[in-house]
Amino acid sequence: MQNSSRIFIGFLVLLILLSMSTFTVDQREHGLVFRLGEIVAVKEEPGLYFKVPLVDNVRYFDKRILTYDSSTPDRFITSEKKNVLVDSFIKWRIIDPAKFYVSVNGDERQAERRLTQTVNDGLRAEFGKRTIQEVVSGERSEIMDIIKERADRESNNIGIQILDVRLRRVDLPKEVSDSVYQRMEAERKSVANELRSEGFAASEKIKAEAEKEKEIIITNAYRDAQKIKGEGDAKAARIYSNVFNKNKDFYDFYRSIQAYRNSINGKEDILVLDPNTEFFKYLQPKSKK
Repeated sequence: MQNSSRIFIGFLVLLILLSMSTFTVDQREHGLVFRLGEIVAVKEEPGLYFKVPLVDNVRYFDKRILTYDSSTPDRFITSEKKNVLVDSFIKWRIIDPAKFYVSVNGDERQAERRLTQTVNDGLRAEFGKRTIQEVVSGERSEIMDIIKERADRESNNIGIQILDVRLRRVDLPKEVSDSVYQRMEAERKSVANELRSEGFAASEKIKAEAEKEKEIIITNAYRDAQKIKGEGDAKAARIYSNVFNKNKDFYDFYRSIQAYRNSINGKEDILVLDPNTEFFKYLQPKSKK
């Protein structure tokens, strides 16, 4: 009976020693083995490992991608001395657990404070070189690439890799937004007035050219009309001359009839002349020879 108890106790002690001598590393973790407070091994691959019981101890660090998301927007100043509020987040992970432990005592919160300081210093420098328009839309992608590269380079010193830095939102403080909107409105009005002035000038130019073209057309038409009229009058004169030369008496008679018609063309017209005047010679009976 005593032998059975001793065997059971020995087996139990063996199990306890075995459990104290082994540890497992998950695929999502780094395993850091300490011996009397000093790092003696780093376990990167998942599996079962052995350690010295009561002497070695193990700390685990997350191998997955971590996200630091600022709870409140940070304020930065642009090259125009305008304040902007920036809401950003950082994607990072531990790549060297030994260096991470030595640098920040393995504290993720402390590491995030270091990351935030590094990223904010970079943002402050980059925003100070650019205008509001550039940081809001024009060069946002370029700023993120620069900050990521710089933060990753500096974070390697504490065993961290920066995978991404994103500017989720860049806003203007209310007082700055009001002034910016007022300036934008004034600029738009100035552009609108300038366009109206240019349109009015173009309209007046078109009208002047149209008036000039109209006058030229009228002048040319009057000239051509006068030329045609002159040619017609000359042709008519030649016809009259030819007719006059063919039968002078008939031509004189025809012209006298026209003169009568033009002189007496109304019932109220009164013409007082000597009946023997030359004007009525064709109305007088011819004397018999």
